[in-house]
Amino acid sequence: MVVVTGGAGFIGSCCVWELNKAGICDILIVDHLGSSDKWKNLVGLSFLDYIDKDTFLTRLESRMYDDSITAIVHFGACSATTEKNADYLMENNYRYTLRMARWWEMHQSVRFIYASSAATYGNGEHGYDDDESKLDMLRPLNMYGYSKHLFDQVAFRRGWLGHIVGLKFFNVFGPGEYHKGEMQSVIAKAYSRVRDEGIITLFKSYRLDYRDGEQNRDFIYVKDAIAMVLWFLSNTDAHGIYNIGTGRARSWNDLAHAMFKAAHKSDGRIEYIEMPESLRKQYQYTTTATLTKLRLAGCTHECLHLEASIEEYIQEYLAFGKTHSAR
Repeated sequence: MVVVTGGAGFIGSCCVWELNKAGICDILIVDHLGSSDKWKNLVGLSFLDYIDKDTFLTRLESRMYDDSITAIVHFGACSATTEKNADYLMENNYRYTLRMARWWEMHQSVRFIYASSAATYGNGEHGYDDDESKLDMLRPLNMYGYSKHLFDQVAFRRGWLGHIVGLKFFNVFGPGEYHKGEMQSVIAKAYSRVRDEGIITLFKSYRLDYRDGEQNRDFIYVKDAIAMVLWFLSNTDAHGIYNIGTGRARSWNDLAHAMFKAAHKSDGRIEYIEMPESLRKQYQYTTTATLTKLRLAGCTHECLHLEASIEEYIQEYLAFGKTHSAR
C-alpha cells in the first residue's frame, strides 16, 4: 500500500491521479478536509481508503500499518507562505514529518519521500544548490520555509538522508489548485481578469537591479513535478535532497505575456501595483532550481516550457472551469 499524505490537496491528488494511470490503486489517502472544497480533488480517483491526518498518525504510531505500507509520499503540510502562527507550522509541518520519519526509522524497507520547499533557500544568497552539506548556510525568509528547513536539517544530522528523499519544490502550478485561495498560482488567480479584461496585475520591484515584473521564478507545471516524484518512487537507490524545478528562471512579465497569448488577448496589459509592506522583507526576487544532482541521479525528465504549460493549463482546464477531477 502506498500512503499519500496531503492526498486531497493540489500536488498530492495529482500524484494519486498519475499513480492510477500507472495502474496503482492500493493507495491510502491522508488529509484533513475541514470545510474546504478540496474534497472535489478526490472525485474520479481510485484508492483504498481516506483517513484524517491525525487519526492516521495515531494508527501509524500504534503500529497498525506495520505490515501493509510499502511507500509513503508525504505532501501534507500547511503551504501558506504568509502563515503567521509559528506554533501551528512547527507542529503541522515539522513535527508531523518528524514523527512519520521516526516510524520509518523502524521500517527502513519502506520508501519514504517527503516534500521540502524552495522557500528554504531564502533570498538565494547561497544559490539554489541541493547539496545537503550546505543546509546550515540557508536562511529562510518566512516561517513556512523555516518549518521545512528544520526537518531537512534534522534528517541530515540523523543520517536519514542516506536512505530517504526530500524534494524541494519550486513554483508549482496547474489543475487541482483551485481550493488554495490566496496560495493559488498567479495564473489561476489572474485568469478570469485576463479573460474578461485583458489585464493582469503584478507587484512592482523595490530593487534597482530588477525592473517591474522582471522578478523571476522557476515555474514548474504540476504534471512535470509529479513525473519527477514518481521517478523517485520507482528508483529506490536514489536518496537525499533534490530540487524539483525546470532549471529555468522566467520573469513575471514572461508569465503575463504567456497568459495573454493562451487567452487570445493580443492587446493584454500589465498593471504594476504596490507590494504589501508585510511581504517586502520576505520576498524572493529570483529562484532557479539547480538540477545537476537530479541529472546525476539518473532522472532525465524534461519539463515543458512556460508558454506550453500555461497554454495547456488555460486552454484545457481554466477556460472550461474544469476542476482536478475533470482531467
